[in-house]
Amino acid sequence: MDVKEAGTSLDSIISSFNTRITELQELVIGRNMYPASSITDLTAVDASLKAMELQVQAIKDRLRDEIEAIPKAKKLIDASLRQQKKLQSMYSYVPSNFPDRVAPSNLESSKSLMSETSKQCTNFGSEKHEEEPAAPPKEKKGRAPPPLWFITIDELDSLSSYMRGRLTLEKVNAAINDMATYAEANAQLIAAPKKKLAENVWERALEIRDIAMTGGVKGKYFFLETDIKGPALKLDNTGRAILTVLRHLGRISEIRIGHHRVIILSKPQ
Repeated sequence: MDVKEAGTSLDSIISSFNTRITELQELVIGRNMYPASSITDLTAVDASLKAMELQVQAIKDRLRDEIEAIPKAKKLIDASLRQQKKLQSMYSYVPSNFPDRVAPSNLESSKSLMSETSKQCTNFGSEKHEEEPAAPPKEKKGRAPPPLWFITIDELDSLSSYMRGRLTLEKVNAAINDMATYAEANAQLIAAPKKKLAENVWERALEIRDIAMTGGVKGKYFFLETDIKGPALKLDNTGRAILTVLRHLGRISEIRIGHHRVIILSKPQ
């Protein structure tokens, strides 16, 4: 190796040492550049981590409470659904319309009571000695109206398809409401004194009273087939089907008295 090559190698070694020394100096400077703030930064990071841990723990506690409340919420939902079914069942039993309890047309003529009574006053003197049929015992004050024993959807579904036909729960229960109206009108005729009835109505009242005193009818609410004039129950195919269904379900019974077909309201067994 000549002198020139040896000098070049030595310069290369010295240059490498200088480069390494410079790198080490830079590392030392970078390490000691912010000696005080590094501790503060680490403390802030530790505090943030602890705060995050507390938040995570709070979330875990809330989730645990929610999980424990799920069975109670399920029980509450089940109870609400059962109550909803009961209310829907009760609603299905109620007819959509409740016509006012107004006596049928056989009492409409009582509107002319005052005028006809004044005309008949002159004839009462000759009729004083005529015997009048004794009326049944008067109704007690506060007598309850005819019962409304509506049918249930289960009862309707229990019928055979040929008997049920196209009848709906609403139609049948509306017809029951009409029957109670007819029966109440007859009860009013039975209890009304003669002086409050027109002559033509009095004749019907006597007929109704005779029927009311018959065995099997006495003490019960009833109406005649001729009373059936709607609005829900009529003497058509649908009305006769409804009467058949109600007779089958024990809501009514029928007997014939004279030329009348008497329909009695019966309590379901």
